[in-house]
Amino acid sequence: MVKKLSKSSQSSPDEARFASSGLFSPPKSAIPLAERIRPQRFEDFVGQEHLVGENGTLRKMLDSGNVRSMILWGPPGTGKTTLARLIAGRLQADFFQINAVSSGVQELREIISTAEKSLEIGRRTILFIDEIHRFNKAQQDALLESVENGSIILIGATTENPSFEVISPLLSRSQVYVLDILGETELRKILRQTIEQDEPLKKVREQAGDKPLLAPDAEEEMVRLSGGDARVMLNALEVSLDLAGPDFRRDPATLGKKTPVQISRDIVREAYQIRHYKYDRTGEEHYNTISAFIKSIRGSDPDAAVYYLARMLEAGEDPKFIARRLIILASEDIGNAEPYALTLATACFTAVDYVGMPEARIILAQTTTYLASCPKSNAAYMSIEKAAADVREKPYLPVPLHLRNAPTKLMEQLGYHKDYKYAHSFQNHFVEQQYLPDEIKDRIYYEPTEIGRESALKKYLESIWKKRKK
Repeated sequence: MVKKLSKSSQSSPDEARFASSGLFSPPKSAIPLAERIRPQRFEDFVGQEHLVGENGTLRKMLDSGNVRSMILWGPPGTGKTTLARLIAGRLQADFFQINAVSSGVQELREIISTAEKSLEIGRRTILFIDEIHRFNKAQQDALLESVENGSIILIGATTENPSFEVISPLLSRSQVYVLDILGETELRKILRQTIEQDEPLKKVREQAGDKPLLAPDAEEEMVRLSGGDARVMLNALEVSLDLAGPDFRRDPATLGKKTPVQISRDIVREAYQIRHYKYDRTGEEHYNTISAFIKSIRGSDPDAAVYYLARMLEAGEDPKFIARRLIILASEDIGNAEPYALTLATACFTAVDYVGMPEARIILAQTTTYLASCPKSNAAYMSIEKAAADVREKPYLPVPLHLRNAPTKLMEQLGYHKDYKYAHSFQNHFVEQQYLPDEIKDRIYYEPTEIGRESALKKYLESIWKKRKK
């Protein structure tokens, strides 16, 4: 479904959307709290000072009037959608919002056609695509020309690394801005502002009498369990109100007739449980859990690994994010101790992409438990780290002459390729000769362990190379 907010509308995005639909406008209390209190001015926006603060990058760009297409990359609930709407409001531009999960190429073409007509009469159009990382290549390709010629200003929002999920031509035409997870101070400010300023909540607060709507330990718990996601926190506040007393959205006047409404810490905990926010997070969102997941696999504990996998999936983590981490781990922490681990992890990503949730959890569980149960080696990882250190320290060491190609007569005369020994012409397809530059000719980067299949590689290399026998 396309959501459009014209620059000529002076109402909130929700009021404009309902009005344009031809339906009656619902009471404010029927609109989700997180939507009701969405900031309408940059001055009311909380967080992301590096982007919207006095010297913020986006603020400076808007002040100059030179706004380019952009990708907003950050965790959920950090303000990506709000920023897109605020930018549209500042530019007095038409605003279209679509979700990549439910939109297709035809819908994009219709929006682009409308934007081109608007541009002819001097009106700019912002197309906001939520979860742009879920667009396939064909859908992203459909945006290129319009972004290039300026028919639309694209603002894409993603929780995934754009370099993995957004095609290079689109990335090169856009600026990537990183949004930080919200800290405790910012979340408290959002929570208190919401309670103070939201109209339906004001009525609830009045019924609470002298008591604050949130008990002090309840506020602390609500911020802690949000995991840095303001939307999660505000949704939990709504559920907490339902648990604490009568449904204020139906009849605010009935509140407080018998017992003043106050939200306790236990109510907050119950609200988060109902909303299925199962991450045990302390303001760092999924990072603590993914770290525990990786370390459990590295530590060969399949039980802990699958537990953290379940926590991530239950909390709504993108399964492809988990699958990508497994691919990296298969090389970094298992390597040649069990080379098949990389094959399985790569197949896991493909299968997860094909199948989707909820069945993808079975594929992830199979791969996770296998990788956790494999013998471990970081020898391959350490080899590239040590080699890279030498390259940085001595970047211009000459390649030995006998290893150089000699496509011209001059190169032959200079000794290129001379005395090179073709390994396959010798017994066991090996002959000892120098491959590294002279200055580091005896350096050993790859030191295989005696674990798993890597032990066979260690024995073979030591049997053929004198420098390894030392």
